[in-house]
Amino acid sequence: MSFILQASDANAANQLGGKAGALAALAPKKLPIPGWFVVTPTAFDRSLADRGLADHSLIEAERSPLTPTEVRTALDNLHLSESVQAELRTALAALCPKGERVAVRSSAIDEDGAQHSFAGQLDSFLFVEPQDVAKRIVDVWRSGFSDRLLVYRQENQLDLPTAPAVLVQVMVDAQVSGVAFSANPVTGQRAIALVSAVYGLGTALVSGEVDADSYQVNRAGEIVSQQIAEKRSAHRYVPDRQEIASVEVDSVLVQQPVLTDEQVRAIANLARQVEAHFGRPQDIEWAIDPSGKLYLLQARPITALAQMPDPDGVLNLWDNSNIAESYGGVTTPLTFSFARRAYEEVYRQFCRIMSVPEGAIAQHDSTFRRMLGLVQGRIYYNLLSWYRVLALLPGFSVNRRLMEQMMGVREELPAEILTELTGANWKARLQDSFRLVSSIAGLLKNYFTLPQQIQRFYQRLERALNLSHLPAGLAEMRPDELATYYRSLERQLLTRWDAPLVNDFFAMIFYGVLRKLTTQWCSDTEGTLQNDLVSGEGGVISAEPAHRVQQLAAIATQDQTFVQLLCTGSLEQILPQIELIPAFHQPYQEYLQKFGDRCLEELKLESPTLYDDPLVLLRSVGQLAQSQTQSFPFQREFKELNATTSLRQQAEATVKQSLQGHPLRRLIFSWVLKNARERVRDRENLRFERTRLFGRTRQVFVELGKRFYGQDALSSPRDIFYLELNEILSFIDGTATCTDLKGLVALRQAEFARYRQLPAPGDRFETHGIVYQNSFHPKAAVKPASGDSLKGTGCCPGIVRAPVQVITDPRQATLRQGSILVAERTDPGWIMLFPAAAGLLVERGSLLSHSAIVAREMGIPAIVSIPQVTQWLKDGDWVEMDGSTGIVRRIAVEAIAQDYSQEITPSPNSSDSASPLVEVGNGQ
Repeated sequence: MSFILQASDANAANQLGGKAGALAALAPKKLPIPGWFVVTPTAFDRSLADRGLADHSLIEAERSPLTPTEVRTALDNLHLSESVQAELRTALAALCPKGERVAVRSSAIDEDGAQHSFAGQLDSFLFVEPQDVAKRIVDVWRSGFSDRLLVYRQENQLDLPTAPAVLVQVMVDAQVSGVAFSANPVTGQRAIALVSAVYGLGTALVSGEVDADSYQVNRAGEIVSQQIAEKRSAHRYVPDRQEIASVEVDSVLVQQPVLTDEQVRAIANLARQVEAHFGRPQDIEWAIDPSGKLYLLQARPITALAQMPDPDGVLNLWDNSNIAESYGGVTTPLTFSFARRAYEEVYRQFCRIMSVPEGAIAQHDSTFRRMLGLVQGRIYYNLLSWYRVLALLPGFSVNRRLMEQMMGVREELPAEILTELTGANWKARLQDSFRLVSSIAGLLKNYFTLPQQIQRFYQRLERALNLSHLPAGLAEMRPDELATYYRSLERQLLTRWDAPLVNDFFAMIFYGVLRKLTTQWCSDTEGTLQNDLVSGEGGVISAEPAHRVQQLAAIATQDQTFVQLLCTGSLEQILPQIELIPAFHQPYQEYLQKFGDRCLEELKLESPTLYDDPLVLLRSVGQLAQSQTQSFPFQREFKELNATTSLRQQAEATVKQSLQGHPLRRLIFSWVLKNARERVRDRENLRFERTRLFGRTRQVFVELGKRFYGQDALSSPRDIFYLELNEILSFIDGTATCTDLKGLVALRQAEFARYRQLPAPGDRFETHGIVYQNSFHPKAAVKPASGDSLKGTGCCPGIVRAPVQVITDPRQATLRQGSILVAERTDPGWIMLFPAAAGLLVERGSLLSHSAIVAREMGIPAIVSIPQVTQWLKDGDWVEMDGSTGIVRRIAVEAIAQDYSQEITPSPNSSDSASPLVEVGNGQ
């Protein structure tokens, strides 16, 4: 048996350990490495066996009848066995023919690895005389079982120790030494090598006794930074005393660079050679002998870089300001892959519609592919991709502000990014000028043809969603037929989403211009007059569900037993009863037929629809019907004010007065207002058609889930949502790279389950380089809002004084009639709660978000984008909200009581429920 291995034994990595294993792997590179050999752990076992502990490593001894005291005694009395010493003498004679001193270091199996470095945990000995090597080998073994090492292993959840291999290496009497990193471990820059150097031995640097000179070298070999330290001492070997001592540095050299520029570049290059060999950034120790020769002493991976992004990597800016309304919380892989594909195709098409040259579109291919991102299961806008697409269109500086307003983006674009998007040389600007002419022509063409485009889009949508031309109903179709139908939906709609895109763009333009004109020409200091002007347009389909809920509630009030059943009964109890009430059954079925896909989180394909579970709808109807049979002070006044007071007429009167004597302004304003009203109305209606398309897509994939489950490809039909779109289609058409769908789903389910347990990342953050190598910090713990008032963005005017109800999940919530609804965000599925609301306060959202538009149509005073409102208020707090100014003020109960006594005498039959005081108007 051989107890000693040489550099040529690289295949015995399990015996060489970390340090020696790295040196052996580098042997073919012919790098300047001092000669060495390794004493393997089997030498430790043989030495124990000679003391009567045969077949026991120390860890085995700890599990054997040996006591801890006996273990320590065994270590204290341990000596190399004769057979090991004989082989050691031979190896030393070959390594040190002139009696050269050596370094004796540990080389444990898990030392200097990619996960743990064990830096400073095991003993090393320098300038060891050949005759003392055996003793120092035993000392290294003992350090492998020290108390500090056991603590280190426990802290890092590592196995209990075994004896380390021991590296014996020719000692370099260093004039200069240090460490080098092939990548910067402090900043994470992979292109910057870091070199640290001191006079004498590196022990002065490792111990921290001496500050080192520090150099940064880029990939081109240029020294981009250097910091020269004051080095008053150095560690050197003193032969007379046979020890390493701290000696004074010549005063002339104290503030001089330790290395020449050539030496710095040579060391950085050596570190990069080692990195190139191992394929990962390396931390090396080096030394330069008195002759000026550079040596590599050891190498190990830089463990700190594993989760550190490269700050020089590509910048991405992530924001969920508006998209969280559609894709809140954790989203499944199918939904994300479908949405990402839709956004890519839709906005590529939009640029074509706006006459952006095909060359420019092709040049931004990767931009279109990265409109959305998925971070810990949550969808974010990749904002820089959006800006880059917008920069392809004319008037970027204006459009940027309008897009930020429409998307609800609160923070400014970083100045350096704005410079990148807008800065160009004269040739680029000239080309942009020609493109501008072409794009303006496209704008004008689309403006005049938009009504016809919308009409054609509706016709195409109806044809695509019509199932009569299919070979069978969705429930009877084969997987390949379902895949073919999905692709036809893509072909007819997803890649031809022209009218909604053009309309969205003009809605953004005209609404933004209207806002500017009301501020500049009508002195609208609050910036909310445009909301009043576009309200009451009528024909907004998003308000229809709320009106239908009110109608259903009115029908239900005729049977109080039925109302109670709607409020408390199970679905199994309610549905049979509905069939016995024809007056309710027909409008209920009509609601489901038209709005069955309009559910909470309706754009997430995994979301159950009202077809799947209509209980939330029935509960809303029941609660509203129950409230209508009770008496609420001021409730009648509230409804009458909503019905008789025209916010739109008041706003139009304000505009008329402001523009009096300015006929040209009045003409321009009227044109802008007309277009803003039409485009905002059509924007919301076309978004409902998107809901229908997503609903049909959901049905297709639900059916595919059933087919895959039936063929034992999935463990559950709903597992389909944990596959990506292309994975599903390629499994059908034979282009899949993974056919183990059950295994793939299990992996994804485990990962996404972890995401659901994690706190959500911030609403806006940057990443550099590899996105998933960045740390995603939870939303910063903001200091709770203080004071008695907050300000947001007023969306629908009206002053309301009422108690609030904070709702986080509308599925299980019942909004008390006359309460002010408070939520972090809303989506179309919340609309069933709106009829009972006296007002609406939303933490997120923008002027063109769904909740803002529907509130205006229903005349519900509303404020969005109110920071921390869900933490600032709690259920039952009374507030006064002004939907015009966007101000919410918390008010004391005593003040409410005083107002009640002064303004109205409650009916003797009134209940104790919420009783809002309401003024609907502009608050002036």
